[in-house]
Parts: sequence; structure tokens; C-alpha cells
Amino acid sequence: MTRPRMFAFPLALTAAALALAGCSLDVSVPASDVESQAAAALEPQLGYAPEISCPDSLPAEVGHTMVCELTDDTGATHDATITVTEVDGTDVNFDVSVG
Repeated sequence: MTRPRMFAFPLALTAAALALAGCSLDVSVPASDVESQAAAALEPQLGYAPEISCPDSLPAEVGHTMVCELTDDTGATHDATITVTEVDGTDVNFDVSVG
């Protein structure tokens, strides 16, 4: 498997869970959305959409990281680190690095 470099791509939180807690707004990206968006972003470089499994929702907080598991086309698994790089309202940008 070719190891991809770091990619940044936006994820719109239209289906994200929004919870009001007092005066604050907690936004997170459901794991299934992170998985599908990360796989789609890696597909052009890899030539296939890898299977990605994330343990939980991704908090929309700049700098927050989460390690997901990527399964390549040979069945081997790799860590896929997701890092939130920007949050603008309900738009969340994050990088995915595989290694």
C-alpha cells in the first residue's frame, strides 16, 4: 500500500449532533461521517476507498485528534490520525494522516 501524505479536506456537519449546554454549543462529527469523508479523501491517491473505522464522534475543536483504523486493499491495518484544523460554525476541516 502506498502511504498517503497528510490531506486536509472540509466536512460539513449537516448531520452532526448539536447539543446545547447552558450558553455553549457542543458540535461533533459522527464517526460514520468522519469514516466516509476520510475514505473519500484518500481514494484519489490510493486508487480505492479504504475501509476506515473510528472509535467515536470527532469533537469540533481545533487541534483535537482521534486515531481511527484504516484497512487497506490487502487487509492490513494502519493508524489513520484525524486532526481538526479549523472550525467555522458547522464546517469542520480536518487532516488525515496514515502511518
